[in-house]
Amino acid sequence: MTGWAGKVGRIRVIGTGVMGRGIVQLAATAGMTVELADVRREAVDEAIEYVGAMADKLAAKGKLDDPGAVKGRLVAVDAPDAPADGVDLVVEAVREDVGTKRALFAGLERVCPQETIFATNTSSLSVTEIAAELADPGRLIGLHFFNPVPLMRLVEVVPGTRTHDWLPAEALELVKSWGHEPVLAKDAPGFLVNHAGRGLNTEALQILTEALAEPADVDRVARDVLGLKLGPFELLDLTGLDVSHAVLESIWSGFHGEPRLRPSWLTRPRVAAGLFGRKNGSGFYSYADGKQQVAEEPVAPPKPSGPVFVADEHLGRVLSAAGVQVVPDAYPDAVLLVPLYGESTVDAATRAGLPLDRVAGVDPLGGYERRLTMSVHPGLDPVAGRAAWGALAATGHPVTVVRDGPAPIAQRLLASIVNTACFIAGQNLASPDDIDTAVRLGLGYPRGPLAWGDLVGGDVVLRILRGLATSTGDPRYRPSPWLTERVTLGLPLTSTGTTPADLRS
Repeated sequence: MTGWAGKVGRIRVIGTGVMGRGIVQLAATAGMTVELADVRREAVDEAIEYVGAMADKLAAKGKLDDPGAVKGRLVAVDAPDAPADGVDLVVEAVREDVGTKRALFAGLERVCPQETIFATNTSSLSVTEIAAELADPGRLIGLHFFNPVPLMRLVEVVPGTRTHDWLPAEALELVKSWGHEPVLAKDAPGFLVNHAGRGLNTEALQILTEALAEPADVDRVARDVLGLKLGPFELLDLTGLDVSHAVLESIWSGFHGEPRLRPSWLTRPRVAAGLFGRKNGSGFYSYADGKQQVAEEPVAPPKPSGPVFVADEHLGRVLSAAGVQVVPDAYPDAVLLVPLYGESTVDAATRAGLPLDRVAGVDPLGGYERRLTMSVHPGLDPVAGRAAWGALAATGHPVTVVRDGPAPIAQRLLASIVNTACFIAGQNLASPDDIDTAVRLGLGYPRGPLAWGDLVGGDVVLRILRGLATSTGDPRYRPSPWLTERVTLGLPLTSTGTTPADLRS
């Protein structure tokens, strides 16, 4: 039915909670006549009043020309399954339960014209399963909006297994006409954004499981080195661990125990203890009057008076510019700093033949221009360790001191983010462009994960993952074939390269 999107003029939104109201506001502002329906008739009136007030507020800010026109496009209906002659599209935003959604659409199928399209705003349920009991499952598609709908421009368009072939492209056009940015995702666990988001928080939880750093330290590194708006533990607290734990478990089980998506054992007992986060004042952080409580970072030692040997010319220049005495050899009285890429301080120092009691590791990711991360192994002399810390702090950058692990924290987080995106691309769950768009808009990352991998270097990401896999023996770190192939071929991670379809064209 080519051209369907351009003919949509009247829609019905079922469910007038936060998501439903947002969808109503978006569609009405875009010029649609919007019917509002709910099992509670008074909820419909409340939603109409709310959307009208939002239109007035936007007009007062100069962001909407005619709030009266928006209000005039809102139509109350008495029930979700009220007669629907003239309705081109029905969007449901009811609770996340397959049975509830199936029953709703079964009722709608009896009252809607055959050409009316159905859309589910589910964030985690299978679109195919929701459509399974419809007489015509091809008329149902997933339109996953993000909260708050008017501000979050991303919409995941998710066709089910039996969705009509013409419908995804038309749904993409419809979303664009509403001023939002659609991406096409397969009907797989987590769709696109929730799947891609596992890269950050599963690895952050793994780092916490290994007791390498406190949540605040991991968050500082994630913000200052990687440029994330929120660290992974701040994000878990904001979302609510009760919600995030369920998503972690469902996506992992949905992919039948895929190791790279494996949740941490830490979340279940924390949920049982009620440590949800901001919503109840206690999570990975505590909250007072809604404000996050974070201990100040420890004060670094003074700049050392003795020599420092640096196994990295760039860092050596940075330290010299800060007035640190940098020497060209590992003299017996020198403190030693070694850069780490996908390995521990102990492994790097042993490989270089350096005395372990005077060696601390440093993460080069970020070019030593932002926060620095120093790794401390159990055999480090505390005096040498304090001198190393003081030397790094002399640069004027904050320094996070953590336990030595199989790779630096920022590298582990970034490699997991990129590798997860590569697996998504390699399984053709979404296109490279849609993966990057979805993660930027849906998760707020500074850039898409595939473009991020290209910026850092696919070979660097591969080196980190291979080092982690070798050191830990954990299959969660196995590199995606999408990554290994492109590094071998010299292709960008954002490129599909040549496909069989190219040979048939």
